Amino acid sequence: MLPAETVGIANHPLRNQLSNEVHARPYEQLTAPLQASHLALLSDETRLPEERTSISALCERFAVPPISPAARHFSADMGTFRLKWERHSEFSSYTFFHSAPFDQPFQEPAIGRVPREWLAQLPGEILTATHVALAPSDYPRQKIEELARLFASNTVTGSVVTGGAAQAWTDFRIHADGFSRFLIQDRSLRSRQAGRLIQRLCEIEQYRLLALLAFPLAQQYGQRLGRLDQSLSTLTSGIVGIDNLEDEQRALAELTGLAAEVEQISSSSSYRFSAAAAYYDIIQQRLADLREDRIQGVQTLHEFLERRLAPAMQTCRSVDQRIQALSTRVTRTSNLLRTRVDVSMEGQSRDLLKSMDKRASLQLRMQETVEGLSVVVLSYYLLGMVGYGLKAVKSAGVGVNVELGVGIAIPFVITTVFFAVRRLKRIAAH
Repeated sequence: MLPAETVGIANHPLRNQLSNEVHARPYEQLTAPLQASHLALLSDETRLPEERTSISALCERFAVPPISPAARHFSADMGTFRLKWERHSEFSSYTFFHSAPFDQPFQEPAIGRVPREWLAQLPGEILTATHVALAPSDYPRQKIEELARLFASNTVTGSVVTGGAAQAWTDFRIHADGFSRFLIQDRSLRSRQAGRLIQRLCEIEQYRLLALLAFPLAQQYGQRLGRLDQSLSTLTSGIVGIDNLEDEQRALAELTGLAAEVEQISSSSSYRFSAAAAYYDIIQQRLADLREDRIQGVQTLHEFLERRLAPAMQTCRSVDQRIQALSTRVTRTSNLLRTRVDVSMEGQSRDLLKSMDKRASLQLRMQETVEGLSVVVLSYYLLGMVGYGLKAVKSAGVGVNVELGVGIAIPFVITTVFFAVRRLKRIAAH
């Protein structure tokens, strides 16, 4: 552990962790003759505590110091075999090594020395299972026909690897025991070289299948994307002939359903396709690290894998690009149709506002007419009351000309009623 300070300056809290990352997951030091069995089990991060518990139980069984509670890789010698465990993002790998001479490289594999009941309780599902045999330099050299018998007479691929320090052979097939096979013939491998070579071959096999997990998805979605593409083209061409809001809204509903279906495909496949691209890059790097040289008349590992793996990855990449392109087209078409709907609705709103304005103008004129009539009616009744008042005064013996008094009151009454009505209207408006 680093001290809190270096030359009096505080260390970054992650400095030690980041510095040690380059030394994490070291290669094993291995020497021929040796057999290895490699398992890659698909399991999510929630199964990690179970994996640590299983490894701790194995350590206890063979009296080995247990795994750290926070470890993501572990290596220990169990006596009859050696275990190397690594946790990755979506899978865990278990490699078992056994160092001893052998006559038949795949007859008694290393995993045969691991307790069967312990293997059965490991969490996850096997994606890859591989046997590797590292034969010593004095192991009898065999012709290609003799080597093929070790691989159930299948077509064998091989090459000279690690700058001529070894030869590697495989058929890339799963055999009757559920394992694929690699045979390495040592020429001048150093212990670290041997560890790197075995790990690279096992990683090529596991990442090959991990990358190909996306291929069934690409095949599944290929035809479906063609149907969606045709539906979108038909819908887009039909937009031109739409001339009413109801049809526009119906087309928008269809387009929304189409967009939802495309988004569902994208969300369910995007991780798998991006992971496939990453795994394929790792395969390319591991193949380059092998530094293969051709054996006359035999396909190299790189040639064999590229013949089928590269087209499969290209298909996955193509389907992923089609999904993204279709999503973009759906978005553009949706924006176009929504714009048309918005314009149509704005036109309807404009017509409605014009109608409302005309109605309000008519109501205003009617109101002004009613107000005028109100002034006349009120004035008429007030003048009647004035007349009754003057008649009452005349009856009391006062000499009053009733008709003259009513005539004189007419302009005063009308003026008073007119301004009174205007004032009431102003008060009501506020």
